Amino acid sequence: MKFKFFFFAMLIISCIGNAQTKTEQYIQESIKAQEALNAEYANPEETPLLPEDLAEFKGLEFFPINPELIFEVSIKRTPQAIPFMMKRTKDEVKYQKYGEITFEYIGEKYKLSVYQNLDLIAKRPEYSNHLFLPFTDLTNGETTYGGGRYLDLEIPEKGAILVLNFNKAYNPLCACNKKYSCPIPPAENDLGFKVEAGVKNWKH
Repeated sequence: MKFKFFFFAMLIISCIGNAQTKTEQYIQESIKAQEALNAEYANPEETPLLPEDLAEFKGLEFFPINPELIFEVSIKRTPQAIPFMMKRTKDEVKYQKYGEITFEYIGEKYKLSVYQNLDLIAKRPEYSNHLFLPFTDLTNGETTYGGGRYLDLEIPEKGAILVLNFNKAYNPLCACNKKYSCPIPPAENDLGFKVEAGVKNWKH
């Protein structure tokens, strides 16, 4: 009996340790993603910022990293989805719904659609595994950009875990420069809670 108790105790400790390690990994990935976004904005050759904003750029403002807004999810495919024209702020681009992901937060279940940019894939096949997740939530127009934010995902390999990490949420380029035409998140991706993670609203 003592041996069985010891075995199960060690198993529980091992599981807790693995969970902590995985959480720490996701937190580090969040930090790196935010650092990479700051580096892109600070780079004169890549930045979407106007020259006068770049001259004073000190870094984007982010919510504190929130582990509670990181989810391991799976995708329910929608293989018969019909391509459609997703509205952008100035025009339209052809997208196709790839599938749906679901997650649970504070006792409520939510569903989001993920898409593929067919025009982009036709021009650049290396983006064939890229998934686009535009969304809106209750922070928009207050602490975050009024037009919603985006997440980039990759189609997971068979059996692999897909991580939905809102700490990597970023703004459309038109949030800081109106010359860009940015996808408008479809109504089906409107979340009924405050996603207090990722980048905050751009302040000129």
